[in-house]
This record gives sequence, structure tokens and C-alpha cells, in this order.
Amino acid sequence: MTDHDFDGKVALVTGGSNGIGAGVAERLADLGVRVVVADVDVEAGTATAGRVGGAFIRCDVSDPAQSEAAVALAVETFGGLDIAHLNAGVTTGCGLGDDFDVAAYRRAMSINFDGVVYGIHAALPALKARGGGAIVATASLAGLVSVPLEPIYAANKHAVVGLVRSLGPALHGEHITVNALCPGFAETAITENIRPFLSEAGIPLLDVSDVVDAFERILRGGGTGECWFVQPGRTSEAFRFRNVPGPRTADGESHPLPN
Repeated sequence: MTDHDFDGKVALVTGGSNGIGAGVAERLADLGVRVVVADVDVEAGTATAGRVGGAFIRCDVSDPAQSEAAVALAVETFGGLDIAHLNAGVTTGCGLGDDFDVAAYRRAMSINFDGVVYGIHAALPALKARGGGAIVATASLAGLVSVPLEPIYAANKHAVVGLVRSLGPALHGEHITVNALCPGFAETAITENIRPFLSEAGIPLLDVSDVVDAFERILRGGGTGECWFVQPGRTSEAFRFRNVPGPRTADGESHPLPN
């Protein structure tokens, strides 16, 4: 997308009240995009929407009906939908040992993965009605690597990565791009409880603006099915996945797997 391409477009940003979502909402507004901010935090979300001259809707992404209502608000208020940034997310708060908590597990899975599924399902008709558009899901670096300290979080973020990589080619013919934003640890509310550990380990935090820059580069790049890593001191780009070995015939001939 060029600057001209952004002007007059309509975006939905879930988890848009603060952190990465708020940063993306502000960047899109600066580019001339009309933004619907969706979040469970009514006070902060309303404030963000006010700053960007957009609209706010309370939205719990674990409820598919509420994602549908957020898309409907974008269509009713601004005439359509061109960009869906599915950003809402939470930490798990439990492991799989004695600390396992079914309610905490289901909450994390329903927001971090189900929320992306519901958001895409809700957004697709509106994007198709515009002749195409862009979906960007916030995954995490935890969706690209193992995370022994947060295995459930890593699992749902890996699920987002797998969904994006599969949907990208599937929706290419509809002129809809689907990509994932995979930041490392950033200066957001989600890292508050582990900052002492990160500091002790010497792990630097990303500034939210670095993640927002990567989001914009994804939109401008025009690729699909890509998962962009964001790390301090590095230029963000699509992660290069290694292909798994393909099958061999009885005579030893190798066949590549389908893309």
C-alpha cells in the first residue's frame, strides 16, 4: 500500500485500548484510515477512539457474536472494512502441572486463538464486499519458538501462525492478505509481571512503536501467509520457515509437498 492507498480505508483493531493495538490505531489514523477500536476496556478504548477520531465498541473476542458486531459497526459507521488487525491477547497464567487451571487455560485459548478465528470469520464477508483487504493477527515470537515457561501461550500463538500460513494462500484469489505480527517482549501490559525476570536476564524490551512500524511494513509489503518477527535492534521481516522433507516413492524419487 502507498500513502494514497491508505486514505479513506476502514480498519478494525481488536485489543485496541492500549499497547500495540492503540499504537496501530493511532498509526492508521495518521495515514488517513478510519478506525473502529474494539476492546473490553471501555474507558481506555473510548479514549483511544477519541484520539484517533474513530468509533469504539466493547468487544470480548472470545464471543463470536461480539466480533460480528464490531465488523457491523465498521460497515454501518464508515461504509465497509478494509483492514482487520486482530490483536487482542492475554497471558495464560498457568502451566500443565500442579498449577494447571482449566478456566485460565480456556480463557487464554478463547482469546488468543478462538478470537482470531472468530475475527477472521466475521471480517471476511465485509472484506470480500470491498473486493479484498488485509488481515493481520498479532501472534508472538512465542509462535515461532519453544517457550518452556509458557507452553500454553506458545501453543495458542503457534496455532495463530499455522492458521495464517494456511489461510494466506487460500484467500489469495480473493485479494485478501493474511499475515501475522510476531513481536518479542514489548513494553506492554502483557509483560508487566515478568519484567523483573527479563531485566535480570538482560533481555531488552521492544518499544511499541517498533512493533507498529513492522505492522505498517506488513501492509505495505503486500505479501500473504507471512509471519513477521520483531526483535530489538533487528530489521523486521518475514520469518523464513524451513520446509519439511517431502515423501519418497518406492524407487526413492522425492516429491515436494504442495504449497
